[in-house]
Amino acid sequence: MYKGIITPIVTPFNNDKLQTINYEATKTLIDYLIDNGVNGIFPLGSNGEFHVLSHKEKINFVTEVVQYVNHRIPVFAGTGACSTSEAIELSCEMEKIGVDALSVINPYFIRLSNEELYNYYQEIASSVKLPIILYNIPQNTGNSIPVAVVKELAKIDNIVGIKDSSGDIDLIRQYQEIAKENEFQVLIGSDSKISFAYKLGVKAAIAGTSNLIPQTLVSLNSALNNKDYKKAEELQKSIEILRNTLKLGTVPSILKRSIELANISPVGLARKPVKKTTPEIDEQIRKMLKFYGL
Repeated sequence: MYKGIITPIVTPFNNDKLQTINYEATKTLIDYLIDNGVNGIFPLGSNGEFHVLSHKEKINFVTEVVQYVNHRIPVFAGTGACSTSEAIELSCEMEKIGVDALSVINPYFIRLSNEELYNYYQEIASSVKLPIILYNIPQNTGNSIPVAVVKELAKIDNIVGIKDSSGDIDLIRQYQEIAKENEFQVLIGSDSKISFAYKLGVKAAIAGTSNLIPQTLVSLNSALNNKDYKKAEELQKSIEILRNTLKLGTVPSILKRSIELANISPVGLARKPVKKTTPEIDEQIRKMLKFYGL
């Protein structure tokens, strides 16, 4: 079972014309996160801008991450795609690189039947030996992974969990019921629902906000595990300061700019067409950073 805070890391870019990947900034960010106690590094998630990276860039980036992390903590890699063949190819490549687990988003743009969705995941799972975590983020894909499909997928040996970023508390409850009946787990992907999910028995969070404030997320995880709900409530509430600031721009522009202004790592801008932040927004980011002592 995966436990604790897993960081879906941003992909640092250089400020050149092609916005090439900045590997030195990646190393700086990884060290910051590990030093502050996160339990996993997850490249190629939503905050990692997987949707604007080429196949070659994904391979090169994860290779560098795996080598630099060097078994200090587990590395998860996002390998979902709109086509089954592309997802299988990327999953097989990641297995060769040496990641510890895969996170697989469901196909987006089109609506699939339950049978088609089940077949997509089943074929990916049968192509690798790695543990697979389903990734449900319906506000981005346009499709939620139905409970009935998850119930069947949970029976597949190497499909070990689901990251849910829906924010739907009823859905989280239903997924957690499946987890209780199988060797399967829910990993909460909505940072605002961490406390709620942990009280249901969830043990891990894949939290985008931990790119900037890992100390807060790690402390929240500890408080919840120790059933210190008063402290957990304070920490959970404090995350909202960052979450409200993130709404000022397109994902992950505000998060990346915050990491830079906090002098954590020069992660650069989000890839175009996402625009850079304005001086007015930067001022609001600085106020937010002051709240966290950054």
